[in-house]
Amino acid sequence: MTTNNLPKASYKLAKIAIGGAVLIGLGVATMAYAQAKPLATVEKVELDKYLGVWYEVARKPMYFQNKCARDVSATYTLNENGNIAVDNRCYTQDGKLTQSIGEAFVQNEPFNSKLKVSFLPEAVRWLPVGRGDYWVLKLDEDYQTVLIGEPRRKYLWVLSRTPHPEQTVINEYLEYAKSVGYDLSDVIRTKQTTK
Repeated sequence: MTTNNLPKASYKLAKIAIGGAVLIGLGVATMAYAQAKPLATVEKVELDKYLGVWYEVARKPMYFQNKCARDVSATYTLNENGNIAVDNRCYTQDGKLTQSIGEAFVQNEPFNSKLKVSFLPEAVRWLPVGRGDYWVLKLDEDYQTVLIGEPRRKYLWVLSRTPHPEQTVINEYLEYAKSVGYDLSDVIRTKQTTK
């Protein structure tokens, strides 16, 4: 390389660096804009179709799931008072089954897309404290795959009726989460050994 070409090469590198910085800036701005927008839920959830067993296939880290190493599932049934009984299960690293029993309360009837979930002891679950948001963000028309989140975009889950859905389906739901402002850098792909 001659000294005459050096300024031209430096100029090209500077243009590439500036272009890269602009792209990064646009990405950050897009993410900030998406997070600033209110988080939309699906239009309506038909609870009778939603009930049953769901397998977790991806999630963001949650402190109460730290012990879950594999085979995470959630079973939803209607209880006697019209709320939804929640039975979450998973296996720890050493193969021990853990279970959390809770109750979900619909917040926006008749649309049923925003719920609050409590895992407090049953005797005090009626108290409106200690409840976490459970918003249905994306759901296919056959009720086979669902994206669950909450308005601060701190937590999310991708659930499926099968423990081994197509990877393209999981990626589609995660891409949607990203498009509405979720940071997916720490997403955990759940290990499912169930056939």
